[in-house]
Amino acid sequence: MPAPDVVESDRERDLASGLDALDTPTVSHEPWWHRIVHNVVPPLLALAAFLVIWQLLWAAAIWPEYQLPAPADVWDQFQETVAEGRLFDIVWTSVSRALIGFAAAVVIATPLGLLVANVPFVRAAIGPLLQGLQSLPSVAWVPAAVLWFGLTDATIYFVVLAGSIPSIANGLVAGIDQIPPILPRVGRVMGASRIAAARLIALPAALPGYVAGCKQGWAFSWRSLMAAEIIATSPQLGFGLGAYLKQGSDFNNISEVFAAIILILIVGIGIELLVFRPIERRVLRARGLALTS
Repeated sequence: MPAPDVVESDRERDLASGLDALDTPTVSHEPWWHRIVHNVVPPLLALAAFLVIWQLLWAAAIWPEYQLPAPADVWDQFQETVAEGRLFDIVWTSVSRALIGFAAAVVIATPLGLLVANVPFVRAAIGPLLQGLQSLPSVAWVPAAVLWFGLTDATIYFVVLAGSIPSIANGLVAGIDQIPPILPRVGRVMGASRIAAARLIALPAALPGYVAGCKQGWAFSWRSLMAAEIIATSPQLGFGLGAYLKQGSDFNNISEVFAAIILILIVGIGIELLVFRPIERRVLRARGLALTS
């Protein structure tokens, strides 16, 4: 018969292994075809249904053609833009501006968010301002930016920064607020400085909220960019998607307007699926929150 202390030791070992199993992320690997069925087929079906409804509404002639074009007319307009060799230049003009503006916003908003989250006086002073700026429509900045900077790239980038910085900073603040209190205390006990604690403890622990803030910040920067390009039009500013949309409106070309809207939507969805979705899944999987891979 085993000794009582041996039995107790075995029980403790079994309990520890059980707790380790609970802490281990549960990830189930799906076959590639299963992922395609779940991730690709539903959007394609939704797109097909949208096109069918659009075609039926056009065929019913509820609205005149100058208000609702046929899908085929929009496709012809898209092909015409491709044939003229303008499509890549139009898209890249806007995407490059958005990427540069978003990168600058991340560089500015990250230390700002750390400062607001860790310094009570700064939080009390500018925390409500950041919340208010996040709810302010980005288009409201365009007239002021035009008066300050003129019809230059500085106007575009200012509007993009004003639209994205509050979202990124607030996302980081929210993520830091949700960190278990024991983590900062452990860092202080181990002698970490404020900068080291922010870099090695706060940022990694707040990563889900930070990524969510960056994701929202990108959406805000993209919308801000479109608003700036629609309002602030000039040959010196180049010809992006916003100017393409404005041109269709100025010439009463509803097919061009729809083509521009669809291109803006495609870029937004593409950045979401190709950039932020993989990052978000990786962060969640590292914390045991992603159940499939």
